[in-house]
Amino acid sequence: MGEPQDLADKFISQIEKVGTRVGNLGEKIGNQLVSGFDLVALFVIGGTVVWSAVYAYIGMIEQGYASIKDILLLFIYLELGAMVGIHFKTHRLPVEFLLYVAITALTRVLVLDLKAMPDQRILVISGAIVVIALAVLVLHVGRSKFPTDESP
Repeated sequence: MGEPQDLADKFISQIEKVGTRVGNLGEKIGNQLVSGFDLVALFVIGGTVVWSAVYAYIGMIEQGYASIKDILLLFIYLELGAMVGIHFKTHRLPVEFLLYVAITALTRVLVLDLKAMPDQRILVISGAIVVIALAVLVLHVGRSKFPTDESP
């Protein structure tokens, strides 16, 4: 009478092994798809940043000069390009570069509209720049005090 139970146990064991293999295969395929999407997305974003920077630069050449707002825009493109490059090499998104982009963008807003901007808005934007700069400082201090295995 124990024989049918042994056959059932072996059958269940085989099904579990197949299920594990299918799960592992699905995980490997999923990881490859995510990696492929990440690679394609990085190339698209990097190409878009280069395309936009070239377009802005051609506009400056046609204009005959580059104003401070144009130069700050090129710095934004530079920071975005560096962020894509770092993510491509390390597979990590450097949050600091997003903060640098935000600081540069807010500085650009101040430069563009400073004369027509109400004092309260100037203070708010300047305060936002200080808060973001403090966030960068916190990231640097945190990384030096609490290093991880993944830190460069």
